Amino acid sequence: MRFRVGFVALLVFGTACRARAIPPETRYPAGTPFRAVYRTIDGTQLRMIDSGTGTPVVLIHGLGESMYAWRHALPSLVGVGYRVIAFDNRGFGFSEKPAHGYSTAAYARLVLALLDSLHITSAVLVGHSMGGMIAAEVALAHSDRVRGLVLIDAAGYGMRWPAVLKIARWPFIGAIATTFRARWITARILRSTYADPSKVTEADIDQYYAPVADPTFGRALRGVLREFRFDSLVGRLGALQTPTLVMWGEADRWIPLRDGTRFGRDLPRAVFAVVPRTGHNAPEESPTEVNRLLLDFLKEGLSRIPENVAWAPPLAVHNAWP
Repeated sequence: MRFRVGFVALLVFGTACRARAIPPETRYPAGTPFRAVYRTIDGTQLRMIDSGTGTPVVLIHGLGESMYAWRHALPSLVGVGYRVIAFDNRGFGFSEKPAHGYSTAAYARLVLALLDSLHITSAVLVGHSMGGMIAAEVALAHSDRVRGLVLIDAAGYGMRWPAVLKIARWPFIGAIATTFRARWITARILRSTYADPSKVTEADIDQYYAPVADPTFGRALRGVLREFRFDSLVGRLGALQTPTLVMWGEADRWIPLRDGTRFGRDLPRAVFAVVPRTGHNAPEESPTEVNRLLLDFLKEGLSRIPENVAWAPPLAVHNAWP
């Protein structure tokens, strides 16, 4: 009874506190050198950035995120000579949010279709959280298309869901719950991904909340939570020969550090680095350290592929990057 009263109160309060989303002209990448375009990939209209020249690097964001999650990595990568593709994945950001198409296989197929549409034969895939799992799935199925892999606080061995997302996964009640989306709920979830929640700014919350306010967002979120398998990498990574950098926030509460060490142990050709004083959202909370590790991997690792990929020990903890 107490739960039902609290749940109803949450819905009422969430409805009453529904905020107006920031206008389209202020949404990322507004105010930056980058320009977002729309492109239909595998039957879904995706919003994306394709900037720079050189080795292609594809950035795949996590659950509930958008290309805004890569705002610190984009200029860093483009500035040193990489072609960088960032996109709002199906069901997220300002990309299309169909009723279905959210299975693990569907997301992997979407990435491959994106590479095909851009005439990219092989690329480095950088994935955060759910995006890391998608990147690994692509590499497992089509290793010839992935010349390097970066997994940042990646899903694959399961997730620790915040209470509000646990509710969203339930039949019937989840459909009701995702109808009510207040800005304060977005803020609470976003702050839970940081070790230091005070680093989350009001501007960050605005950018995250803008797509959440879309009427079709709830349907897409339910589709992901219903169709996507967040534990499907268990027992499979030993077959992956792609050179891989695994990065993990030391204080990740969504996917604990022990899962990161499992990635480091299970992947035959990987180096593992812990980002100190950082939660689940390492690319946004600690961009300087994440970008340093990423650029070191791209410069020092990819130059030796495929001739020699034994350029780092299988497991190196706490900044033991070669």
